[in-house]
Amino acid sequence: MPGSGVLSWVGCIRSSQVRPVGGGRCERGERGDTQGVSDTRRPPGVTGAREAIPVHDALVLAGGVARRLGGTDKPALSVGGRSLLDRVLAACPDAATTVVVGPTRPTARTVVHAREDPPGGGPLAALDAGLRHTTAPTVLVLAADLPFLTASTVRALLAAVAGAPADGAARVDGAVLRDAGGRDQPLVAAYRRAPLHRELTALRAAHGTLSGLPLRAVTAALALERVEDVTAAASFDCDTWEDVGAARARIREHGGVLDEWITAVKAELGIELDVDTKALLDLARDAAHGVARPAAPLTTFLIGYAAGRQEGGDDVAEASRRIAALAERWAAENASGDGASGGSASGDTGRPEPKSAP
Repeated sequence: MPGSGVLSWVGCIRSSQVRPVGGGRCERGERGDTQGVSDTRRPPGVTGAREAIPVHDALVLAGGVARRLGGTDKPALSVGGRSLLDRVLAACPDAATTVVVGPTRPTARTVVHAREDPPGGGPLAALDAGLRHTTAPTVLVLAADLPFLTASTVRALLAAVAGAPADGAARVDGAVLRDAGGRDQPLVAAYRRAPLHRELTALRAAHGTLSGLPLRAVTAALALERVEDVTAAASFDCDTWEDVGAARARIREHGGVLDEWITAVKAELGIELDVDTKALLDLARDAAHGVARPAAPLTTFLIGYAAGRQEGGDDVAEASRRIAALAERWAAENASGDGASGGSASGDTGRPEPKSAP
């Protein structure tokens, strides 16, 4: 694909794996070069300055048995070349701590792994297990099967929790996403940790266990703000194979396939880069038409390589501008022919004249 060379050489490759260890602790393990890379990352596809958001942790529920998928490991299913779990993790890059509750799986970024007791004990048991590893005053609570959850939706939820209450109004305990059908989505939500922990503790005291209790047993006792799903897709979840197929088809629609592909490549390489897709495609086109077709991928590769080596100075945009100008000069020479400059009125091409026979 034109432009893919740029993505291949900018930034460092970063991936992670998580290993549960004894004594109830969680150990984080990483592979790859992570020197100088912050765990707080800009979400793919988001450019410009980020508004202030409250300090928060993220809790992703990735257990369950996925009966309607025949017991398949649903969070590990691939949509657009990335697992459903990784797509959800990409939407909450600013969490101070990210906890994934469920069986251990490889992830594209560092997480803390936790397990509900008993395994498969339901959403409240999972919430309780994950909450034990959080300390921030606000906690994102997300399902692991949301292929179209975006960072902007996450920020809207966090902003709703952090917002000052109206005069005389009590502070909300959390904010939940409301889907296009008007239904609350309590696993696409942000909660204040203190009231969430309070209600879980009260339920455990009343029932002796959290296993098997419905999520509404907690949410019904909380004062919640509703945030509309303006994307009409952030709350889409993959419960059936038909849902998975629909998600895979949607990301390949013509209008968004390039953005999805670039986001997937950046996530795979662990890089942050605002890609000017139009400029790079224009450059690749100029190189292909003005030089030769194979020049397109090779040119973008070289731009990416140069940008990756630079510690300062020209960025990708400037390098692209310079090479675009080079491609124009190259094409101009081809179009004008050998006699465009340095020739005489008699058609002198600048080549040495053949010697006459003696």
